[in-house]
Amino acid sequence: MHKAIFLDRDGTINEYVGDLYSPDRLAFIPHALDALRILQQHYLLFIVTNQSGIGRNAFSEEAFQQFNEYFVRLLDNSGIKIRQVFYCPHRKEENCVCRKPNPHFVRKAEKDYRVDVDNSYVIGDHPHDVEMACRVGAGSIYLLTGHGKKHLQELTIKPDLVANDILEATLWIMNRINADTRR
Repeated sequence: MHKAIFLDRDGTINEYVGDLYSPDRLAFIPHALDALRILQQHYLLFIVTNQSGIGRNAFSEEAFQQFNEYFVRLLDNSGIKIRQVFYCPHRKEENCVCRKPNPHFVRKAEKDYRVDVDNSYVIGDHPHDVEMACRVGAGSIYLLTGHGKKHLQELTIKPDLVANDILEATLWIMNRINADTRR
């Protein structure tokens, strides 16, 4: 069994700029790449992202796929291995099975990659990331980057940690690993 980190994308790894499907609008959150390099030493990395812009026809699924390939290749060239990017192309009103907070993609990774969900984390900047973690029994870290500050008061489930950014979240996780190994 493998431990994993399920990451939101926009507002967690990269700056939130609205519908992101073009490389010229991509900017990584400071220290996000460093954080991912640290995390992958102990965890498989997955991205789980709602991309309702596809369902709203703001951009095509093909444009998303092209951007996603660019994004993953950029991370790979930076020494970061994303095992898989899971995305929901539907609008919220469609009530699909794959849209966060539904745990569809976490369960798929659990099965396909033999993920130990109980010892894994979900990291994101929206209450639905915390809710998804709760639904599967994973740890939850809520970030104040992206939409985080805007939606902080909407949290109905207390996350394991509220962090300023992904680097702070990573250091907290590493401290927990180190504490466990000292026991």
